[in-house]
Amino acid sequence: MTLKYRIYPTKKQEHLLSETLDECRWLYNRLLEQRKNAWEQDKKSLNYHAQAVSIPRLKQERPTLKNVHSQILQNVAVRLDLAFQAFFRRVKAGEQPGYPRFRGKGRYDSFTYPQFGFSLEDGKVKAAKIGLIKAIVHRPLEGKPKTLTLRRHSTGKWYACFSCEVEPEPLPPSGQAVGIDVGLESFATLSTGEKVANPRFFRQDEKTLAKAQRRLSKEEKGTPERVKRRKVVSHIHERITNKRKDFAHKLSRRLVNDFGIIAFEKLNGKGMLSNHCLAKSIADASWHQLVQFTAYKAEWAGRSFVLVDPRNTSKRCSRCGTLVDKDLSCRIHSCPVCGLVLDRDLNSSFNILSLGLQALGKIPGSPRL
Repeated sequence: MTLKYRIYPTKKQEHLLSETLDECRWLYNRLLEQRKNAWEQDKKSLNYHAQAVSIPRLKQERPTLKNVHSQILQNVAVRLDLAFQAFFRRVKAGEQPGYPRFRGKGRYDSFTYPQFGFSLEDGKVKAAKIGLIKAIVHRPLEGKPKTLTLRRHSTGKWYACFSCEVEPEPLPPSGQAVGIDVGLESFATLSTGEKVANPRFFRQDEKTLAKAQRRLSKEEKGTPERVKRRKVVSHIHERITNKRKDFAHKLSRRLVNDFGIIAFEKLNGKGMLSNHCLAKSIADASWHQLVQFTAYKAEWAGRSFVLVDPRNTSKRCSRCGTLVDKDLSCRIHSCPVCGLVLDRDLNSSFNILSLGLQALGKIPGSPRL
């Protein structure tokens, strides 16, 4: 698990943190240049190990690299290697991925201690070659810390993210099962009949964000005023993100605490966003975040979590299985065969639960008779 703490570096420490980011950015671009030239000139592919051993030589070329912890520099090579692995994986899958890009000024915002050189002591983060940094420790570290990532947010705030190895803590068994249909009118409809209202966080701050962006666009590039305006825009985006994340965490925690079996639709978010009429609302809902949070919490708590095929879940009658065509504007499911009449989303949640039970090898039964 990862524990994230807000940190408050002094001016000297913030200067050291920013210098470390600059050195990491330079190294990332240099290693990317090596790979690019090796392929274009010699048709040779470089791997992580070939580049990691070149770092001591690069320290002679750029002496300021010696001011950065060696583990951090090695992690830069790891990040670049992961970027190329992801690039080649997408190429093999038939996609058209972008080639790994050089990082411009301000485009490298974190660095990682992958093994040692860090600790949390008396409410302060101890980072090698940086010092003791004041932190808001809202909860104690759990398990064994494995890595530390120091990250600078676009608003200028700094965070320390500890990745810890911990043992799962299963919750008491629960015989309750639930199917969950996500939507725009209601954020989620549970097979228990409960509806979770759509908070629409982006819509709440949309006018404020538009006003801040208009002010940003009027400032001349490269001026201090534009930097201030950009921070205002970043603060609004951060507020929206935090609200959305808090909502998803609380809802996913409640679902995992209450139910032993949780079934969601396996939605194609990228395909759904291609609908320009609904793309903004779909992105604002952020269903994938809820599914992701619920999945890892369920695994941690020993719950059963399953994603089911969404095809025809809104059309199929949950009582007799008849497919009933309906457009998005039709919010009521009315079966002409068995006469079942109920909310469209509730009918879909029953079907999702039934498919989830089948996928887990449970006796599906009929969620509603």
